[in-house]
Amino acid sequence: MDIEQKQTEFIDHFVKQASSLKGSALSSVFTEATSHPSLFAFSEILAVPNVVELEGTEHSVYLDLLRLFAYGTWSDYKSNSSRLPELGSDQALKLKQLTVLTLAETNKVLAYDQLMQELDVTNVRELEDFLINECMYAGIVRGKLDQLRRCFEVQFAAGRDLRPGQLGGMIRTLSNWLTTSDNLLVSIQDKIKWADNMSELDKKHRKDVEDRVEEVKKSLSMKANIDIREHEEIYSEPGGVMDYEEDRSRPKRRRHPIS
Repeated sequence: MDIEQKQTEFIDHFVKQASSLKGSALSSVFTEATSHPSLFAFSEILAVPNVVELEGTEHSVYLDLLRLFAYGTWSDYKSNSSRLPELGSDQALKLKQLTVLTLAETNKVLAYDQLMQELDVTNVRELEDFLINECMYAGIVRGKLDQLRRCFEVQFAAGRDLRPGQLGGMIRTLSNWLTTSDNLLVSIQDKIKWADNMSELDKKHRKDVEDRVEEVKKSLSMKANIDIREHEEIYSEPGGVMDYEEDRSRPKRRRHPIS
């Protein structure tokens, strides 16, 4: 069973639980959801009416905790730990996993130094064990550990919940990409037309050259035939050429002295 299908099943389970509880009773659902080893999406739970009603109440701190797991990172928790419930070990692990996903959204090559700082990890061995055992084996990321370059090359990372306002930015990005793609397609089509036109011109030029070559061949052939006929006519006329043996057999004229 892939991670997306698992996510759907777990989300449905916690949405049903949250829909049946109110107020402080929801805190147990939030704790269970944020501790679950295979749940990495929380926006559907945040959208449950009973959960939305916690805003502005004495129990809103639990809503803030759920929002942290939906959109935040381990650094965010450290900055706001004084006003948030203390995290259990499973929750801390989950938030660090989610932090890796957030970092992978914007950079596909994550430096070890950056990861150790963001995750509060003190050495490379501990970091690599975390990435292998808690991230790659969990199926939320795939990649390659480069010990020589001290970085993690991300090949795949599961997506996190969209932060408020992020959807509009994604729509704009996709719209810009679509416009760029349309312009590129028009440019490619123009180049194809130009290539087709050049091909036609090349074919026409080639045919013109071949036609001219044929004309020259015909002209040379006609001239050669004319020259041959003229040559034959000259040498075939009677008396046109005297045979040498015939000339020798004729008696010589005697010359008489002039008196």
